[in-house]
Amino acid sequence: MDIKLGKNDKKYIEGTDDVFNIMQRILLRENKIDRDKEHFWIIGMNEAGFILYIELIALGTVRSVPIEPMNIFRVAVMKNATRVIAVHNHPSGALMPSDADKQITDRLIQVGRILNITLIDHLIISTENYLSFRQIELMDELEKSLDYVPTYQVIEQIRKEEKKIAKEKLAVEKDKTKTAQQKATEIKEKADFEKKILINALLEKDVSIENIAKILEITPKAVEKIIANKATK
Repeated sequence: MDIKLGKNDKKYIEGTDDVFNIMQRILLRENKIDRDKEHFWIIGMNEAGFILYIELIALGTVRSVPIEPMNIFRVAVMKNATRVIAVHNHPSGALMPSDADKQITDRLIQVGRILNITLIDHLIISTENYLSFRQIELMDELEKSLDYVPTYQVIEQIRKEEKKIAKEKLAVEKDKTKTAQQKATEIKEKADFEKKILINALLEKDVSIENIAKILEITPKAVEKIIANKATK
């Protein structure tokens, strides 16, 4: 059932207080008998937060209200809503979400993802107060849940994570190898530089290449190579 906004009701949503103010007035419009039953509404919005519709999805008993995700998103699809907010009341006045409240919210999040319609929040209201799933960070928790995610999507997500981890591990190993190679190169260059200085000093003292080779414990050809490299630089 489509719910009409009153003249004093805001036509766009800026925060949870706006949602409660609108829905509180809608709840109070009901007669006492219906007010003591659980209602489940959906507010459909565009990207800018303007309200496209408010739909009463179901009217239940004093303790529960039956919900089918298909009915919740049917109107959203028809009216091109890209964001929705779920609202239901607890006639008892107790606002803490039940396991059933959490489960239906979890399901709505997943169905919304398939349809590319975001469930922004779920409010539990009474005639005097409200609780926001988003404000108590329950939405964040449910958005990470895999309980109602299709199996193929879970497998795909796991594979993506495995590929990401493997890629990061490979990058770390490459960095380690590169660092080891750099260190080895630096050590060799330092040793060659020291040898050049020593060879130069020994040559100035007229020490033969053969004797220099014995001192450095390398071959005469290696000494000659170092001298040749020195001459080209």
